[in-house]
Amino acid sequence: MPEQEEQETLKRAEEDLREGKSPSTAAGEFVHEEIEHVREGKHGARSPQQAIAIGLSKARRAGIPLPPPARGEAKTETRENAERDYRKGQAHTKKKTSAKRSRAREAALKREPRSTASHKALSQQARKAANRRTSASRKRSARKAASTRRKAA
Repeated sequence: MPEQEEQETLKRAEEDLREGKSPSTAAGEFVHEEIEHVREGKHGARSPQQAIAIGLSKARRAGIPLPPPARGEAKTETRENAERDYRKGQAHTKKKTSAKRSRAREAALKREPRSTASHKALSQQARKAANRRTSASRKRSARKAASTRRKAA
């Protein structure tokens, strides 16, 4: 049984989907939760990207219909892991994670630094991500965001 915080995150993500928001927006709820875990000291992360990846993985496994990255968008290994997580989330049979594996994962993350979820680190990550995109792509996103803001108001 997932803990209450995770259930609330799933509810918020499902609400986003019901409102017609994109799966990536819904998955953002899980990423936000993961960043909070690092900030609270629940565990660490080697980089902001790792915290984001953990959040996206949790979202896919929770059944958020976030497709894995296309070929060429990410490393083959990353894409394959995302595909596996996506399949696990879409299949409605849940297999219990082994306690030993769960403890090992937690122990490994506890050894990682917490500074990776600082405002500065996340700001740098956001800027790097934006710089990798084309001007047209950023402009399209901004227009889409502006139009959804108008609808909500």
